[in-house]
Amino acid sequence: MEESISIKDQSNPGNRLKFIIAGVLIVAAMIYLIVTSTKAGAQYFLTVDELSAKSTSLINRDIRISGAVLGDTIHYDTETFVLEFDIAHVPGDNNEIEAQGGLAAVLHAAVENPDLNTLHVVYSGVKPDLLRNEAQAIMSGRLGDDGIFYADELLLKCPSKYEEALPEQAES
Repeated sequence: MEESISIKDQSNPGNRLKFIIAGVLIVAAMIYLIVTSTKAGAQYFLTVDELSAKSTSLINRDIRISGAVLGDTIHYDTETFVLEFDIAHVPGDNNEIEAQGGLAAVLHAAVENPDLNTLHVVYSGVKPDLLRNEAQAIMSGRLGDDGIFYADELLLKCPSKYEEALPEQAES
């Protein structure tokens, strides 16, 4: 006796369409996340001179900036945790920095040159231990209508990495 087994096609075209739509949405979400995170990470640093030149077009926009800390301008309010200081222009091109004698020499020259453009910075938070004269500050934040840079994030290049280049500075 021969059994006849009827196998019904269990693939419903409606279910297949749902899986395709779900797959497309997942891929689109992944692409969106990759593009937005790459855009945020690809934001390059502006120099103080570049910010001065474009200041009106950059007001209240998220930007990153780098400069040499002017030590005599550092003021920290321990009650409000507001830190204020000025930075001086340093070149943004590594080849130019090397041509001028390296990072330590560039930071020292920037602090000593009163003719360079400077920028006033306000940061709310704990004062970093590495904040001192001739440190390189790298900040993310916004330029206010008042010409002050309001930093949300403050990073400092570790001075010990470049003190060896100018040993006489480390002693002072």
